Amino acid sequence: MHPPKLLGGFFIELSARLTHSEHMAKNLKTRIRNIFANMNTEEKRVEETTEEQNTNAEQALPDNHNPDIGAHEDPAQSHSPASELEKWQIEAADWKDKYLRLYAEFDNFRKRSMKERVDLLSTASADVIREMLPVIDDFDRAVRANETAVDLDAVKEGFVLIHSKLYKKLESKGLRPVEATGKLFDTDFHEAITQIPAPSPDMVGKVVDELEKGYLLHEKVIRFSKVVIGQ
Repeated sequence: MHPPKLLGGFFIELSARLTHSEHMAKNLKTRIRNIFANMNTEEKRVEETTEEQNTNAEQALPDNHNPDIGAHEDPAQSHSPASELEKWQIEAADWKDKYLRLYAEFDNFRKRSMKERVDLLSTASADVIREMLPVIDDFDRAVRANETAVDLDAVKEGFVLIHSKLYKKLESKGLRPVEATGKLFDTDFHEAITQIPAPSPDMVGKVVDELEKGYLLHEKVIRFSKVVIGQ
């Protein structure tokens, strides 16, 4: 009867050991699950911390930072004082050269303009004198003819013709007389010499007589008319 008893005790003990092993396996499984859970939590926390640090670092970067070229470099620190001084010296020499060239060009332009102006005035004078030479020839002939002239009317007619020819030559150059007698006194064209009582009420404030004729050259007064005004 003892063997069955021993055998039953063995199975009971074996069952107890299996139950304990199963319990230990469950505990081990739970511990392993907790370990992995803690590892995932820690990994997630590390990732969040890293992401927050990266965000703060990006916010701390300057506006002109370019991630493709590395850290921002201050231009003031990238060049030494000697190189900066050399740079400004080169630029100053360049500006000085440009200034000298510009001044030389302006001086040449000024001299050329003065020469052209003198040439223009001399040419204009030569043109006017050339136009007056035929009139001078006519006066020479008239003077020689008057030495033996007997007919006074012929002498008068000759002077009238010469005067008309001279006036037409000057008129072709833009000369024309200022209208004065009978016109309202105008300081833009007339120069008052004296005032006299007006011969009629409608001549008050007007030019009564012209002592010296005025002239316009291309609408510009070159000599004012000397006039007498009625009052």
